[in-house]
Amino acid sequence: MAEAATCPWVHDEYERAYHDEEWGRPLHDDQKLFEMLVLEGMQAGLTWNLILKRRAGMRQAFAGFNPVQMATWGDEEKAALLANPAIIRNRAKVNAAVGNAAAFLQVQKEFGSFDAYIWGFVDGVPVQNSWDTGAQIPTSTPAAEAMSRDLKKRGFRFVGPTICYAFMQAAGMVNDHLTSCAHHTICRALATGQ
Repeated sequence: MAEAATCPWVHDEYERAYHDEEWGRPLHDDQKLFEMLVLEGMQAGLTWNLILKRRAGMRQAFAGFNPVQMATWGDEEKAALLANPAIIRNRAKVNAAVGNAAAFLQVQKEFGSFDAYIWGFVDGVPVQNSWDTGAQIPTSTPAAEAMSRDLKKRGFRFVGPTICYAFMQAAGMVNDHLTSCAHHTICRALATGQ
């Protein structure tokens, strides 16, 4: 039986599982949104494949990406993270992840949920793109730039426009599956409820 058409960046079982089960699917769970934000920040300068391979280790090290717990961490916990070979051991990224937890909690307090805040950048409705080739997919958009500016204003780090756009793709705020990919239609249906 032939495999269904997929996006060209899928090369191994980690990427296939992520592509088929998560990427482009509308995500509204605050803790999972926080996990994606941390992972996208960790990916800066690295491959997404490496992040997927370290994801289980990072989930364990970062207390399941629990922002309430992470926001209380100080120098001792950060030192333990930097000594943990299961994660991305970059001091700036670890500091940002911990600091972003506190900023995340402030957004939840102000908006009722991070979901309500972050989905506001697309007016609560996933953007449905229709790309035929990977070369057409942008690395940023005006919405990602606005998100980046606002997140930075709120104290978040490692949230540049490119990271924000990758986050939007991951959280299903945009559907960037190629039109030839079977998941383009699946994600469109999930977004429209059809």
